[in-house]
Amino acid sequence: MKIMTNIKKLEAELWESADLLRQGSKLTSSQYCMPVLALLFLRYAFSRFKMVEAEILQSRPSRGGRVMPVEANDFAAKSALFLPLEAQYDYLVNLPANIADAGLKTKDGQDINSLGEAVNYAMQLVEEQSEQLIGVLPKSYTMFADDLLVDLLRIFNNQTIDEVGGDVIGRIYEYFLSKFAKAVASDDGVFFTPKSLVKMLVNVLEPTSGIMLDPACGSGGMFVQTGDFVNQAGLNANTQMTFYGQEKV
Repeated sequence: MKIMTNIKKLEAELWESADLLRQGSKLTSSQYCMPVLALLFLRYAFSRFKMVEAEILQSRPSRGGRVMPVEANDFAAKSALFLPLEAQYDYLVNLPANIADAGLKTKDGQDINSLGEAVNYAMQLVEEQSEQLIGVLPKSYTMFADDLLVDLLRIFNNQTIDEVGGDVIGRIYEYFLSKFAKAVASDDGVFFTPKSLVKMLVNVLEPTSGIMLDPACGSGGMFVQTGDFVNQAGLNANTQMTFYGQEKV
């Protein structure tokens, strides 16, 4: 019960902090929504990257007293994203205040002159690690003032996230999505289905094997809840189920 309370408190505190930043900017909820959710995704990817990296290093061979560095293939074998240095969350958090004078460049030799450009480049590097992500992540961070981005990165760098553990970032992502939903729906006609309703639908369907299709899959909540249902039945959703989804946004 204490862990649940901590997660709910964390969700609320992170949202309040992030929303206050939006209110102090000139950005609309629609402009703010996807970039903020992508930062949460990057935070999750980095958390998983560090966890998998530690697992890999435990059995990593060494040569001449030096442990061999981890590689992208090591992460693919564990179904995790490899993150190049410039796409790692703590790298972005610790960038100098005056990025224009830091001499940062992309691998193509392009100058990086702002934190927004650095985050755009990080998203590009993440996309290059998976064909499924190509063209998906936002690269509109130059519309954010650098001081706003600094504050956002620091908010999601909360150590409590790692202390609570589990899929807490997934929960926080869903919480933020539900909070953004009203504004996004009014702008784009896209509606967020509450987690409680999705869970009820899964409990009615009682899936244990076979194929599931969600023709308006959004963030994939139906798949997550179905996976949880199957796993709680003592089965393995990764082997028992095949998931198909499509989404125009």
